[in-house]
Amino acid sequence: MKITRIKCWQANLQLTKPYTIAVHTIDSAENVFVYLELENGMYGVGCSAPTEFVTGETMDLSLESLEGNASELLVGRDLEDFQELIRSSEELMPETPAARAALDIALYDAFGKMAEKPLVELLGKKHEGFPTSITIGIKSLEESIAEAKENIAKGFKIIKLKTGLEVEKDIEIFSKMREAVGKHIKIRVDANQGYGVDELERFVKATQGLDVEFIEQPFPPGHLEEMLQVSPEIRQICAADEDLHDWRDAAALTSNGNYYGIFNIKLAKCGGILGGLQIADIAHSNNIGLMWGCMDESTVSITAALHVALASPATRYLDLDGSFDIAVDLATGGFILKDGWLYPNDKPGLGVELIERPF
Repeated sequence: MKITRIKCWQANLQLTKPYTIAVHTIDSAENVFVYLELENGMYGVGCSAPTEFVTGETMDLSLESLEGNASELLVGRDLEDFQELIRSSEELMPETPAARAALDIALYDAFGKMAEKPLVELLGKKHEGFPTSITIGIKSLEESIAEAKENIAKGFKIIKLKTGLEVEKDIEIFSKMREAVGKHIKIRVDANQGYGVDELERFVKATQGLDVEFIEQPFPPGHLEEMLQVSPEIRQICAADEDLHDWRDAAALTSNGNYYGIFNIKLAKCGGILGGLQIADIAHSNNIGLMWGCMDESTVSITAALHVALASPATRYLDLDGSFDIAVDLATGGFILKDGWLYPNDKPGLGVELIERPF
């Protein structure tokens, strides 16, 4: 089945409520979309969120990369060759993983629709569903606890608490939140590169016995020597985020023992579903648990991450709440959210539909 035309565009998706992390405050989600159409009128849609402070990829660079390469790469080609096309995109667009992710997701979506099967079935389903965490940004103690209780009332049972600005305050908020929500709620921490060795060890020691599920990216990326300065027990409950972009990073992080016990895969960092599968294979071979994370993104790319997560045996955690606070999305369908768990909707491909086609 030939690909007949393609459209790439940017959308600035406003959030219903801004939030703060250790790096900055976020009030909207810049996403890049890819729409490709087949000769029978069927289409695939992809999306991603370029994040300059993580990958160096700006929205302008992402869109420029797609507009300069996507049509020449895809139009007139057979969809059956989609994996070859994805690999070719890495050669043509090496500096824009989010752009490649949007293209990759659109190809996988179209392939699933053409096969008349949900993508997760084609990838090989290993899990029926997974609970996702819900993120609380850096805010006051009172606001943090109030938001945690609000989310628990909605059915969520996992809180991801953003930290990294002031370790003593982080310890206080975590401790008080644990007291407020009880032992049955899981709380994971995302330090967003905000700690040094002493601060990480202080946080772990002060919260011992309070069931910290794990700590995401405690140090700035590239500070692997600092990771070796902490105990293996601490490394085991740390998750690589900004230190992990693609399979090359995954290989490096397992080349001298395991620097981290958990890998956080984000499709926007690794170039899409195919790149995520490559990291997942390395994690599985090295007994590393996987978390599948996201930026602030459309339902389209959140659903793509869910499908590949459910097809990966090493998956242990989801952090796929990136579309929950988007005020107006460009697509509907995709995942099903029930009592804090995410499931695919069993429709072909990703099971998402654009509200309005670009052609």
